[in-house]
Amino acid sequence: MTDVEINKQREMVLMIVLVSYLMLILDISIVITALPKIQRDLGFSSTGLSWIQNAYMLSFGGLLLLGARAGDILGRRRMFVSGLMLFTAASLAIALAQSPTWLLCARAIQGVGAAILAPSTLALLTANFPEGPQRTRAISLYGATAGVGASIGLVLGGIIADWLSWRVGFFINLPIGIALILGALRYIKETERHSGQFDLLGAISSTLGMSTLVYGLVRSASSGWHDTLTLAALTTGVLFIVLLVWNESRVQHPIMPLRLFASRERTGAYAARVLFLGAMVGFWFFTTQFMQGVLGFSPFEAGLAFLPTTLPNFAAAMAVPMLIRRFGNGRVLAGGLAVSLIGMAWLSQVSVHTSYLTGVALPMILIGIGQGGALSPLTVAGIAGVSAADAGAASGLVNVAHQLGGSFGLAILVVVFAAAGSSELSAASSLAHQIAASFTAGVVMLAMALAVVLWLIVWPGMSRKSESRLAH
Repeated sequence: MTDVEINKQREMVLMIVLVSYLMLILDISIVITALPKIQRDLGFSSTGLSWIQNAYMLSFGGLLLLGARAGDILGRRRMFVSGLMLFTAASLAIALAQSPTWLLCARAIQGVGAAILAPSTLALLTANFPEGPQRTRAISLYGATAGVGASIGLVLGGIIADWLSWRVGFFINLPIGIALILGALRYIKETERHSGQFDLLGAISSTLGMSTLVYGLVRSASSGWHDTLTLAALTTGVLFIVLLVWNESRVQHPIMPLRLFASRERTGAYAARVLFLGAMVGFWFFTTQFMQGVLGFSPFEAGLAFLPTTLPNFAAAMAVPMLIRRFGNGRVLAGGLAVSLIGMAWLSQVSVHTSYLTGVALPMILIGIGQGGALSPLTVAGIAGVSAADAGAASGLVNVAHQLGGSFGLAILVVVFAAAGSSELSAASSLAHQIAASFTAGVVMLAMALAVVLWLIVWPGMSRKSESRLAH
């Protein structure tokens, strides 16, 4: 193949990967502005509503490591196509749901499809783009897709829910999924397969550990911390996580090689991503409820009201590759987190008397800039310096941190939301107070993420540069 043909092939691979990843992200955020309508149509409780997100993100995040390992052994294109098929079929089942149980089961199956698909997306980019400017550009666009896709999903979800039906948001995955499957079979070459065994104990312990922990947190919001089932779920979750770490330290082919955590930069990126996504999912989840429940916006109006986040997010994401070249990945990441922190602190002041323009839209601009500026550098840092043999596992860990950060973050914020309720206030005032408390918890998460990045990524990087200058 000529250089022109090779570049064309790579661009087609990039487009297929980005659109498939965009579909995964859209299905997390497109639901959020439609939540009030889904609640009314299917009869979800207020705390049960969070499981529309958690059912997807838990099966997604819990099985990601196994999905990454399966790509290494069976071939990443094969897993990419298989994941697309399952994800698309589950989307159709969600669109046809007639009860909360039906929807949650289909949502969990959709998460399994995403867990098979997602690790292959980032791994296919590292396999098709050589290290250097081409790979940096591809990974930056991949990271940007996460933030931009989430914001677009909020706007699109509001428009679809108000003008058509929330079900349409899942029906549209059918033609997109079929087109992506055909494109993948034509343009993506199968990757080299590696011999090995599946770490089933690792997959089971990670999935059950994360699921029971989040269940315990969500249940505590309605049943309290002294509830027997709450305590049992939390204890069981911790035991499964301990079992996961023990198992990964002894098996020959772990789904989560502990050597990936030997790098301060990668460890910092995983931890910061968990905290950052916890705050951001809370922002999306509670902001739509504030705009519809307190400000009285329709789903369509709430969707459009997210544009102050969407547009700056896109602009910042597009500027990231240039900023990284000039300032370095760590500094750009810290800057994005700092801007998000300021925006979230501003948004946490909302009350029943808050106006949309000054109390919501303006802080949204900062949050959008921060999202666009942080997600790509988090992705770059999460796979920095990994060997070819660990590319799939590192890609899986990036996605695990993304999905489980959202699950744990939302579970914790639901607990804060429930604890902040007051019978002495009017319904609207109580809702606004609860949402403000949840945003305050998000501020704490972002502050912790910034501290982790400064400690594990920025300062060590500055020290290495200083030592290098002194050596010369």
